[in-house]
Amino acid sequence: MSLSEGLKEKVLDIRLREKLLREGKLTKSELESYLSSLPDDEGNSEPLYKESEQ
Repeated sequence: MSLSEGLKEKVLDIRLREKLLREGKLTKSELESYLSSLPDDEGNSEPLYKESEQ
């Protein structure tokens, strides 16, 4: 991974997202574009609880 790719991932890190949005270092359109580009991994997920435990 290159340095620029690593920095881009940090900007989109959920722990920094709100701060960067407030500071104007990340726009809502950049965030929406990134989120829409993520693959859907629902098929690889497992439930945390069985239905009878809810």
